[in-house]
Amino acid sequence: MTEPAGAGTVSWYARHGEKIWVTLIIVLLVAYMSLTVHRAWLLLQDPQLVAKGIGAALLILPVIGAWALVREVVFGARMSRLAKILEAEGGLPEDNLPRTPGGRIVQEAADAEFEKYKAETEAAPGEWRSWFRLSCAYDAARDRKRARESMRRAISLSRHS
Repeated sequence: MTEPAGAGTVSWYARHGEKIWVTLIIVLLVAYMSLTVHRAWLLLQDPQLVAKGIGAALLILPVIGAWALVREVVFGARMSRLAKILEAEGGLPEDNLPRTPGGRIVQEAADAEFEKYKAETEAAPGEWRSWFRLSCAYDAARDRKRARESMRRAISLSRHS
């Protein structure tokens, strides 16, 4: 008896779904920024001073949006690259924490797991791998701000090693 096609492998969507959504968001944001620039240009052509002021202010929004978009995409790409390295090394933390019926990680379990990765990072503060795992632990403990800070530290350390 033969196995069904794809048995034992990760589905196509599981491998590419996140990239599809990111691409869709980027396309929508670029379209929005293009329309904003177009409207700003029309307002700048208007003879009224107030319209020109609004047009000038509208030009700032796409610049800020483009900066934020580039920053997040670069952050995500660097994080993904590090995750692939850790996965190849067998160093990614396992996602085996208990979950609530709604799918959230049980806070007490996340806090206990966090202490393990905190101690690992304190023992090797110059190692990007420990900062990456600490970031995952912060994320599991629902501390997104510190998770991003730790991931930025992991990315910075990986670039200098």
